[in-house]
Amino acid sequence: MKKISVLLLLSIFACTKSDVELKIVDAADIFKQVATHKDKEAVLVNFWATHCSPCIEEIPYILELEEEYKDSGLKIYFVSNDWLDRKNAVLKFLINIGVSGVSFLTDELDDNEFINNIHEDWSGALPFTLVFDKNGNLIDYWQNKKNKEFFELAIKRALDHEI
Repeated sequence: MKKISVLLLLSIFACTKSDVELKIVDAADIFKQVATHKDKEAVLVNFWATHCSPCIEEIPYILELEEEYKDSGLKIYFVSNDWLDRKNAVLKFLINIGVSGVSFLTDELDDNEFINNIHEDWSGALPFTLVFDKNGNLIDYWQNKKNKEFFELAIKRALDHEI
């Protein structure tokens, strides 16, 4: 019985350990993080929310593409546009869907200011995606759900840009 109790406790603690680090950020923080990859990796930043069905539909194939292209120099970040009081739900979702590493939760009091600081052409519609080449240049962006092939073409363009 004692052995079963120890195994149960170990499994509970093992399951609560997460490979996701959820950082609270503003728009400037996101661009600073992207800049850390300059001359090393292309970066895709996907803005989503737990209440956004199209966003949730995109994430699995974004994760597949991350796995496929990470050795070629691709880094992906997810940015939740949920309210701060949904932090636990966001973290739980990211863990359940298999996201690991750093992800972000926005901390802008003014949604319009955040949206405009990310990109002037972004209407605020979700999902929204930015793609940067290895030089740190924004080479593509779009709003609304796109298919896996669309993402893959943008990733290939970002990876093909010369350093």
